[in-house]
Amino acid sequence: MFLDLTRSICLKQCMMEPAVRQIWKRGFHNLHRPFILHKRTHSGQPEHADVSHSRHVRPPLLVSRLYQPSNLRDVGQESRLPGEMTCKSQKLMQQAGLIHPSNPGCYYYLPSTVRSMEKLIRVIDQEMQVIGGQKLDMPSLCSADLWKTSERWDLMGKELFRLKDRHGADYCLGPTHEEAVTTLVAHQTTLSYRQLPLLLYQITRKFRDEPKPRFGLLRGREFYMKDMYSFDVSEEAAHETYESVCEAYARLFARLGLRCVQVQADTGNIGGTLSHEFQLPADIGEDRLLVCGTCSFAANMETLSPDRTDCPQCSTGTLVESKGIEVGHTFYLGKKYSHIFNATFSNHQNKPAVAEMGCYGLGVTRILAAAIEVMSAEEGIRWPGLIAPYQVCVLPPKKGSKVDEAATMAEELVHNLGQFLPHLRGEVVFDDRTQMTIGKRLKDAGRLGYPYVVVVGQAALEEIPKFEVICQQTGETMFLSKDGLLDLLGTVETV
Repeated sequence: MFLDLTRSICLKQCMMEPAVRQIWKRGFHNLHRPFILHKRTHSGQPEHADVSHSRHVRPPLLVSRLYQPSNLRDVGQESRLPGEMTCKSQKLMQQAGLIHPSNPGCYYYLPSTVRSMEKLIRVIDQEMQVIGGQKLDMPSLCSADLWKTSERWDLMGKELFRLKDRHGADYCLGPTHEEAVTTLVAHQTTLSYRQLPLLLYQITRKFRDEPKPRFGLLRGREFYMKDMYSFDVSEEAAHETYESVCEAYARLFARLGLRCVQVQADTGNIGGTLSHEFQLPADIGEDRLLVCGTCSFAANMETLSPDRTDCPQCSTGTLVESKGIEVGHTFYLGKKYSHIFNATFSNHQNKPAVAEMGCYGLGVTRILAAAIEVMSAEEGIRWPGLIAPYQVCVLPPKKGSKVDEAATMAEELVHNLGQFLPHLRGEVVFDDRTQMTIGKRLKDAGRLGYPYVVVVGQAALEEIPKFEVICQQTGETMFLSKDGLLDLLGTVETV
């Protein structure tokens, strides 16, 4: 369905408003005037640039200046890359200069990954705030006293990173924050039923001492996670909140174009009485799932007998085993933590009552890696379009080639795309490595996964200039006029 949608967008060339067409024509009126990419001083300003003008025109993003220490020339030669290549997403992300290993289970997130992650966080923020979520930030350094009170200090075992301060007090690096957020709410002694449901969430680094970190960002010791905690007046209200969060997760993955399956799951060391995982089907997945081919039932095999084949929901369907990557998890906690830490509110009778709780996680960095794992081919990255680091890459001709004069048109094109398509400002990169052939740069663009690649070559010098446009998700190539290009890129969704 996602590919069909992308294909329809790529093929769509709708009529433009006359005023917009006139603006575009004025922008291309002097295409053959030189558009000089000035050398920069140490301050970052172009040499001999008009400073007053530069305040209004953003200089193009040049591929040669992006900090992306890639190993694209070494594709297929994993031995030259640091770290053990254990899955497709890890190999592609390291080769593309998206991540770099630091120590087992920990990575440098390089600029393009940070851009993508920031976009994903904006999408998550949008969906969480639609259902009333309020964002906060809690300490990563958590007192052992809280964890001992909940009895999870011993329950977590060796997965918990533990340390002592200079005074001998015990702490841990938080893998999750049920204890901390419940203590926070418990300190608010004036909380009223009118303020509930209360949904608090954060997106922060988490820590888990994995015994065998592997698969790059899919299973690490340090990672980013969105964790939300809900407080409700009753069990019924808590279940309504639970369902609203699950629906928000479904919308999130639909916006990303990812086919995610919601499955029944074990509550594990988080606790509670109800739990669901959100799984991306993938051969590399570590979770074994049972999915009914007749109804919507799906469950982690941990919750069912491994030899069961009949569906417990519809009774007529057959359960089929598959593998998945867990990218989200929801829990109905009841009063497990609120009772221990005395998180109460004033009810309708103005009497204290213990809040009903839920908690809801999304693996932010895991979603990035899992999306690359399930969407990409072995030879190159394919991003969910909404969170690609950059949306468009423009390739000018090789310097000194027969069509070198089209270079000016390519430079002017980058300028005009940013000027006349405001939503693409900061989303268009210019591959200025003109000492390389277009073919080599085109391969790099394919491996890096720009959703749209625009080649400015021989066709741009024709009487009616045409631009070669490659839609990476579908692999389709089109030759579009400047109006057709504006139509196409005008449909690109950004966040």
